[in-house]
Amino acid sequence: MQVILLEKVVNLGNLGDVVRVKDGYARNFLIPQRMARRATTTAVAEFEAKRAELEKAAAEKLGAAQAQGEKLNGLTVQVSQKAGVDGRLFGSVTNFDIAEALTKQGFPVEKAQIRMPQGPLKTVGDHPVAVALHTDVVVDVTVSVLGEHV
Repeated sequence: MQVILLEKVVNLGNLGDVVRVKDGYARNFLIPQRMARRATTTAVAEFEAKRAELEKAAAEKLGAAQAQGEKLNGLTVQVSQKAGVDGRLFGSVTNFDIAEALTKQGFPVEKAQIRMPQGPLKTVGDHPVAVALHTDVVVDVTVSVLGEHV
């Protein structure tokens, strides 16, 4: 299915690109998330009419993400979790826990924005974690896991 992108999508294209994607990806993700629209001749014409407005909105989103990223870059977040004597956690610290801790500190972040390539944190100590505020804005945050001995 051919769709026209209404915003920048990672590994797919930029605003205004007409790309071919699998039908299910378009129907179940891109279109419901308002990231894309079917690339019919009328849709392309409507997009060209609104192009400046959409580019302005995308630039504002990027600017807001960059401003939040400057405040968030290098921040250390502390998360407490029950741990054994050897420093291993009973359970783990997930992206949900980190997003909750950042929100408590005044940085509203969704759990989907937390990038944890090695998976959940299972040991006490400091761990670097990436936060993707926008497709172009990724900042590093240090998560300090504190062990509560039982």
